[in-house]
Amino acid sequence: MRTPFDKIQEPPKSVPVPKPELFTDSVVLPASGVAAVLRGLRGRCPRCGGSSLFLRFLKPIPHCPQCGQDWGHQQADDFPAYVSIFVTGHLLAPLIIPLARDTDLSLMALMAIVLPLALILMIGLLQPAKGAIIALQWWFGMHGFRKERRAGPRTTLSCEPNLVASSPLTRSDIRDGSDTPTSK
Repeated sequence: MRTPFDKIQEPPKSVPVPKPELFTDSVVLPASGVAAVLRGLRGRCPRCGGSSLFLRFLKPIPHCPQCGQDWGHQQADDFPAYVSIFVTGHLLAPLIIPLARDTDLSLMALMAIVLPLALILMIGLLQPAKGAIIALQWWFGMHGFRKERRAGPRTTLSCEPNLVASSPLTRSDIRDGSDTPTSK
């Protein structure tokens, strides 16, 4: 028996599961973890940057329609809320302290100013925080994600300008105390 209070169950809007053969290796991976996090902050796919990361406000898409990345592995849990509260507190503290110290506003007036600002900031920061956390999980290969990096030559950092990445120092160079690689 149906009552007026029963919700009409609509089938969820599904995102089509991509077929792997439709994707090529032309996905432009981010150059660094920071680039991936920036894509996540903007609500874009951290892997390709081409499509939206979210199906609804905080619900990530199951698969990216552009690159085929499976986002079902993500486990952001409550961390985006903690990040949102932390950032909101640090943004509002410079406002709250002078308001409370230098003005003669009543407690109710202070609450009328601070609470709406805090709610707007916290809710507004939730989705970017979740996107950034999902991007970090993907970048570091956490929770079942495959760790992917942009293909390119690996270089080593050195203070000496004459050292090149193609001739790295060997253990014997380090034992001998020399600071230039030996040629073999």
